[in-house]
Amino acid sequence: MTVDNHANILVFSTEKISDPAIDLAGLLKKHYPASVVTISLPCSSAVKPRWILRAFDKGFNGVFIAADGTDCPYSNECSENTSAIVNKAQEMMKDKGLDPARLKMAAICSVCAEAFVKHMLAFVKSLSEEQEN
Repeated sequence: MTVDNHANILVFSTEKISDPAIDLAGLLKKHYPASVVTISLPCSSAVKPRWILRAFDKGFNGVFIAADGTDCPYSNECSENTSAIVNKAQEMMKDKGLDPARLKMAAICSVCAEAFVKHMLAFVKSLSEEQEN
């Protein structure tokens, strides 16, 4: 899948934690850009750095990991593991000449619809401004 140049964001979300928040945003008619695409996983620490790089290769402008944080049902170390994945991916991004700021992570709980929308709006805005420069 190739995407266009309008601050497209790939979101890695989690089935039990952040997916319900994203669904709730829709139910509450909270609007965020249609250029946000989600992929659901069981746990945020399952994201592979190569998947993040692949998203950029496919034309996404940013990648956002909606992390489980301390709510993860699979691992007590989920936050640390996901953070390590982000750090590794950002190092790989630097090696490829990509701005590490194009990868973001935040804990999104199952009822954090408003927080998710705010993150998406701010991320799209920052990526759009970067594209203009």
